Amino acid sequence: MTKSFNRGFTLIELLVVIAIIGILSSVVLASLNTARAKGADANIKSNLANIRAQGEVLYDTNSNYDGICGNANVIAQMNSANTASSLLTAFSAVITDPGSATQSVCHETSTAWAANVPLKTDSANSWCVDSTGASRQLTGAYLGDSEVVCP
Repeated sequence: MTKSFNRGFTLIELLVVIAIIGILSSVVLASLNTARAKGADANIKSNLANIRAQGEVLYDTNSNYDGICGNANVIAQMNSANTASSLLTAFSAVITDPGSATQSVCHETSTAWAANVPLKTDSANSWCVDSTGASRQLTGAYLGDSEVVCP
């Protein structure tokens, strides 16, 4: 007399394993998206810090800040920050409108300048740098029409 034993997993066991894998993958993906957004914010801050260095080079050369917002290197840095922030509008030069969650802003005078870009993790906030050395988050605010310092 031979007994046959069915070997393998039951349907319930397979469904439980699939459910556990699904739960774990959703947790990992949520953490990954947060890490990507924080990385994008770091990219924005880095690009704006590079603008400060470019401003100092321009000031050393010309003894003023005229033309910083139209400088090709500054435009490239602003566009790189825009890409990190997921902004669709390319930065081209001085923007005279107040900032918003859909645009970056750079204002200049001969004695000062300021620039800001919305953050990826929270577009209601932006990162601002200026010629005084300030580098900070503006909570729910953007540079106004002619502000040349981070408020």
